Amino acid sequence: MPYYVYILLCKDGSYYTGYAKDLKRRLEQHKKGRGARYTRMHKPDRVIYVEEFSSRSEAIERERQIKKLSHGQKRQLINSRCDVKFE
Repeated sequence: MPYYVYILLCKDGSYYTGYAKDLKRRLEQHKKGRGARYTRMHKPDRVIYVEEFSSRSEAIERERQIKKLSHGQKRQLINSRCDVKFE
C-alpha cells in the first residue's frame, strides 16, 4: 500500500505538509480538528498537492524536504505540478 505526502492550503493562506498511508482518513482527521496541532489552529481549506511513494521512509524524507522550503518555494512546487495556479 502506498504512502502519500500532501500539502493543505489553510484558510489563512498558510500551507501544511504531512504524510499518510490512508490519505482520505487523514484528511478527515484534519477537517474534524483531530489532525495535527497546526491544522487545529489554521483550519484546512483543501488539498492542493499530493505525491505518492512506495515506502514510509521515502514519504517521511520527502515531507522533511518540503517542510524546509519557504512559502514561495512551496508555491512554486505546487504550481509546477498543478493546472490551477496559487498565488
